[in-house]
Amino acid sequence: MVINDSEKNNEIFIENEDKANQYAAKCLIIVAAIVGSVWILNSINFFIISKMLMNIAMPTSITLFLLPSLLVKMISGQKWYLKYLIMACTIMGMTSLSTMMTYHTILAWICPLLISCHYYSKKFTAWTLAGSVVFMTMAIFAGLYVGLWDSNMMAEMDGVKERIITASILIRTFKFYYLPRVFTLIAFAPICFTLMDRTRALLNKQKKDNEEKERISAELNVATEIQTSMLPSIFPDFTNRAEFEIYATMKPAKEVGGDFYDFFSIDDDHLAVVIADVSGKGVPAALFMVVAKTLIKNQAQVGRTPVEIFTLVNAQLCENNEVGMFVTAFMGVYEISTHHFVCVNAGHNPPLLKRADGSFEYLKLHTGFVLGGMEEIKYKQQEMQLTSGDELYLYTDGVTEATNINDELYGEDRLLAALNNNMDLNTDELLSSVKNDIDCFVNGAPQFDDITMVAFKIGS
Repeated sequence: MVINDSEKNNEIFIENEDKANQYAAKCLIIVAAIVGSVWILNSINFFIISKMLMNIAMPTSITLFLLPSLLVKMISGQKWYLKYLIMACTIMGMTSLSTMMTYHTILAWICPLLISCHYYSKKFTAWTLAGSVVFMTMAIFAGLYVGLWDSNMMAEMDGVKERIITASILIRTFKFYYLPRVFTLIAFAPICFTLMDRTRALLNKQKKDNEEKERISAELNVATEIQTSMLPSIFPDFTNRAEFEIYATMKPAKEVGGDFYDFFSIDDDHLAVVIADVSGKGVPAALFMVVAKTLIKNQAQVGRTPVEIFTLVNAQLCENNEVGMFVTAFMGVYEISTHHFVCVNAGHNPPLLKRADGSFEYLKLHTGFVLGGMEEIKYKQQEMQLTSGDELYLYTDGVTEATNINDELYGEDRLLAALNNNMDLNTDELLSSVKNDIDCFVNGAPQFDDITMVAFKIGS
């Protein structure tokens, strides 16, 4: 919560004025504890200060120092006057001590200035300085009549025991006690003002940075929604087709990611399945992902083969690719009527295939060069015949390269075991079980890469 600290010329938002009030009250509790300790020590003759003066000054000042804690609890909400009440208690407590023991507590007058610094307000510190000077003046001269005398400076001659206030004593008090202490407070004030200016500037910068972060976060949230909307997200999809079942998930490492998957009908008898991983992470990878995904889908929908699609897309991604980004991708086109599957791999992780009567195994496919990495690359297309019950599992390297707290990789062997331990599950349940296995393995370690999976199962 950010609270406005009212100043006419320049309103400054401090992090939390309520916390500043609470902090001041806690500081005064510590001051009260120190004063009480001195009182106890003097009562057992550790010091030689008059017990009568102590018994008057100490309870009064301790009460005033503890009063802000009560005020903070009683006065709720953002009350502008609360800090002035707290400072009034502080100054009055110092006045009580200084009146009775003027020459023993003079350094304590720095305490109000230090406490005022935590409000980051020049106006408030200026009022604190003025109040301290006024009440210190009253305490010093009132102390001549009721407080503890300094025998080295206040007696006009040795052996004088009576309290006689003369013009000479007043002048000496003014010159040797009052002026040096006023000058000390005034000299200390610029340090406080400089501290406040520096802190206030940092808080303003922090406020602007936070606003910028919130703006960027809001834009990233919109980007996340846009990216999510670009990927198939309604499952089961193709509800009118019993010939196959397909399910996919993606969990980006940041708000937006470079991984993507896609599946779409080219015509009534052909289904395209794509999974890809853009180099890098975050917004740059997401932008490059949009371009790559659009190019692949556009080329596929005009009826080109996977090898033709990757050849053309590679050439287009290489154009003006000054940032040097690239894409690993796997694409397959499934002919529904014949169960014929044609695929091409551009530097992507090897998929796994489970035959209807077997278990998952890594496919030994030719792995070509990445898309966008080099011009005039020749890709190799491969074909396979699928049957009812066969299931294809596609994934990005965020799966196998997931790292636990001991910097161990999840790896291909664990992935193979996780798939075979759950190979009788439906496609959505299979991906969920693999993701749970990854989560158990990483054991809370941060996710460094996008995790994307696709399960494609041949129906009847």
